[in-house]
Amino acid sequence: MAERETSRYIDETASDWIARLDRGPLSEEESQAFEAWLSGDARRRGALLRANAISMMSESARALGPDFEPRQFASAPVAKPPLLSRRRVMAMAGVGGIAAASIVALGINTPAAGAITTGVGEVRLVKLDDGSTVMLNTQTSVKIRYSNAVRRVELLYGEAYFTVADDRRRPFLVETSGTSVRATQAAFLVRRIEGKPVDILVDQGGATAGIAGTPAPIPMQAHSRLLIPLSPATAASAAPAGAAPAPRTVSSDLVSRALAWRDGKIAFEGERLDQAAAEFARYSKVRIEIADPDLAREPVTGLFAARDPVGFGRTVASIFDARMDQQGGAVILSRSAPRKKFSS
Repeated sequence: MAERETSRYIDETASDWIARLDRGPLSEEESQAFEAWLSGDARRRGALLRANAISMMSESARALGPDFEPRQFASAPVAKPPLLSRRRVMAMAGVGGIAAASIVALGINTPAAGAITTGVGEVRLVKLDDGSTVMLNTQTSVKIRYSNAVRRVELLYGEAYFTVADDRRRPFLVETSGTSVRATQAAFLVRRIEGKPVDILVDQGGATAGIAGTPAPIPMQAHSRLLIPLSPATAASAAPAGAAPAPRTVSSDLVSRALAWRDGKIAFEGERLDQAAAEFARYSKVRIEIADPDLAREPVTGLFAARDPVGFGRTVASIFDARMDQQGGAVILSRSAPRKKFSS
């Protein structure tokens, strides 16, 4: 029996195919090799879509090209061409076994009432009709509702990065938990995780944040962050009487850490180990359990692969002089005595 490919190997191969497609259409021989690869392991289609999404985010202009036309993807091609372009390849990846939301990531529209959702460890880029994009982190769901007056997105849960195309006639509005973010041309992050404040981080341009129970929108500029209590009714109480919460200016390093997930990473800057374990749980079904309370309080600093909790556990065990055991779907860390702080 042939050995089953690892997810990492499939992701690396998918990235190689995307890089090859960037160089131009595939030859007939390459097209046959690609089709044979794509028709194999069922995980390959999803890996190709993820690799394409990451490439589109980092080099969107070159990836899409000036003549990008979403309608080309609306139906299957009548006949197979001798050469495969990147756009046609990605359409193939979305045919058969890939959910409609995955196809949206490549430019196809979904019904207005439909939700676009990512699973555990999945990151997806969605290109909207107006040229804006939404990049969804793991375990995230959004609803898109465009009209002639407003471009509206509802973040149901999770974390999403919005790159807003300029359209002065229609503001871009993101709504979640009694909070709204409005912009006409900007790039910003909105995070809604259960048990935590709504987190708004403006990366580029400017935006305004509206909060239920507060009198006026809050202006935000590039590299500013606003944390809003999960219950809208308590938002005003988080600031002086009669005032709304105030955004604070943050460093470029903090912005980079907050957006590390777009590159498949998790960045920590002094968080407790048990908090780091909880963050890893968002990206993998493998759970990190910390048996020693002192170890759980150790601060963690570094950049780590989001979908590699086992590798993270090994690093922690090595640095903290702890023990790592794997039992079923869990990584268990234990230690008898506290040691030095962890930095990577």
